Amino acid sequence: MSGADAVDPTAPTGGGHPIDPTGAVARWWATDVSHMEPGVIELRGHAVQDLIGTTDLPSMIWLLLRGDLPDPAQAALLQAALVAGVDHGPQAPSIAIARMAITCGIGLNSAMASGINVLGDAHGGAGEQCVELLDDVLRREARGRAIAEAAAGAVADGPRYVPGFGHRFHPRDPRRDPLVALTEEAARRGVVPGRHLRAGKAVEEHLSSTRSRPVPMNIDGATAIIYAELGFAAPLARGLFVLSRSIGILAHAWEEHRQGTRNKGPVPRTILPARRGGPE
Repeated sequence: MSGADAVDPTAPTGGGHPIDPTGAVARWWATDVSHMEPGVIELRGHAVQDLIGTTDLPSMIWLLLRGDLPDPAQAALLQAALVAGVDHGPQAPSIAIARMAITCGIGLNSAMASGINVLGDAHGGAGEQCVELLDDVLRREARGRAIAEAAAGAVADGPRYVPGFGHRFHPRDPRRDPLVALTEEAARRGVVPGRHLRAGKAVEEHLSSTRSRPVPMNIDGATAIIYAELGFAAPLARGLFVLSRSIGILAHAWEEHRQGTRNKGPVPRTILPARRGGPE
């Protein structure tokens, strides 16, 4: 703070907190997420002692992000998406980087941060991008397009790599079917509207109809549908994926730490990188 907004905590005043007499500092950090004072911790207005032992982690995530507690069916669907994304092996850059980082002598927090920090647009951002794609499909449908036409148009005008569909390793991502089935059941029960699920299936059908082999949605697409159906904004699809994947990052970093390897590089020492322009 500076200028007229600045507060001199040593200046005399009549009333108010001795170190924040005008309340300017308190207002500077005003938040609805949490409140703390001696003997009191509140999260979105709920006393922490009332949440401990009664609230599961997905519900706590929902509470802090949304301001209210989900019903059990909503929490269960959110949990399914979070569980599905925890890990995909050390070929994932975020996992490999965390494993290498921990061998450099840093702590678990730094190793986790190293892995989390590479969850960008190309690795970790497809969920957010997929929600945006599905939102585009639904906007086109709202303007009078048939859902199949809306999906085709959104794909044509979208990014080159259709986010949330296809997989480099799996002909059919094993996480796709259970997540879609759970979302379908939630839609039948009225837990979620089912609009983003319908848009995702339309994109999947369009991609498969225009290619020589099926292009099913992957983990990013299936979880993007769940997050969007539950009412989370597109950027939170990435944030929730980061929360989920951080569990796997922690597990891999801890395993590597216990193995005692020092200065582990991306390839074994017996394999030297090829020179650019050298023999194949």
